[in-house]
Amino acid sequence: QVHVVESGGGSVQAGDSLRLSCAASGMTRIDVMAWFRQAPGKEREFVARIAWVFSGTYYDHSVKGRFILSKDEAENTASLQMNDLKPTDTAVYYCAVRERPTDHIETNVEDYEYWGQGTQVTVSS
Repeated sequence: QVHVVESGGGSVQAGDSLRLSCAASGMTRIDVMAWFRQAPGKEREFVARIAWVFSGTYYDHSVKGRFILSKDEAENTASLQMNDLKPTDTAVYYCAVRERPTDHIETNVEDYEYWGQGTQVTVSS
């Protein structure tokens, strides 16, 4: 049975840091793990992704330079270190996993087969 479980959300002040973690299990393999976020009234949007074999990362321009995505292959976990948080980062953050390789950078919701339930991040000014 496939499980994708996020942890680490919370409420912080602008300029603070948070670290989100995602634990995946039950997949045949992992090709990519990613984080998306969804603010109230908005569509789910891409935040960052990491390739499992070569560790290549890709970030949305809104978080590049502030967020760092890393992985632990042995534990099948990916962690998103979020620094210098802004009120605009407030959202529910979702971890997503893709099993099969693709020929493009996976930034669309449709690119991912498995999703977690989400964890709330609230940043106040």
